Amino acid sequence: MTLYLIATPIGNLGDMTPRAIETIKSLDVLFCEDTRHTGNLLSLLGIPRPPLVLSNHEHNERANAAKVVEFLDAGKIVGICSDAGLPILSDPGFPAVKAAIEAGHQVVPIPGACAATLALIASGLPASSFIFKGFPPRKSGNRRRFLEEDALSRHTLVFYESPFRIGKLLDEALEILGDRQAAVCLELTKQFERIQRGSLAELAPAFRDKKVKGEAVIVIEGNPKKDKPDEENGECGMMNDLSAALSDPSD
Repeated sequence: MTLYLIATPIGNLGDMTPRAIETIKSLDVLFCEDTRHTGNLLSLLGIPRPPLVLSNHEHNERANAAKVVEFLDAGKIVGICSDAGLPILSDPGFPAVKAAIEAGHQVVPIPGACAATLALIASGLPASSFIFKGFPPRKSGNRRRFLEEDALSRHTLVFYESPFRIGKLLDEALEILGDRQAAVCLELTKQFERIQRGSLAELAPAFRDKKVKGEAVIVIEGNPKKDKPDEENGECGMMNDLSAALSDPSD
């Protein structure tokens, strides 16, 4: 049988796709992050509630993995969604997907809105290569180590963050990564959507004591410095040594 991973709107209800609606209508069982939230979404969109709707959150998702496989083994059509956006991506569901695949069932993603990719393409920063980091740790020491992991990476960095810690993340990013270009994306697809772009030196003080609503997506430029020593001592250096050896008349 098939386990469907269903994207839901991150703000604008118009972003619920016809395919997602039809998939939900076909389900026997829907696992969702918050049954009340999903129930309200289905009601607003006029989508019939599946026969069985069960909660699937960070505290029970491992136990639910076995339930998902049991339903699939019994021939039931099963879906997973989160409160907003793509399930699994910084949201519950991965244990169930892993268990379903290991049990030989098909897993089908139903696409839709995703805050990380929407912020990335609207940030004005390179989108051809990026690292999605999810939510940084809450404690400063852990968060600093989290940032240090990719300090040398040339890839654009994408983070989710709580509205209460945006300023702290930007301050520490400025200190650890240096003054790079960045974008703070708020209320994506909603009525008061706002994207504030600039350098980390500009954005950090702007959000230090600022109160915002909802989760933010923060996009930061990758390491802009070219690693010339490695280029000179790496492959290019090896080619120069080889050329010199081949042209040496003493050999």
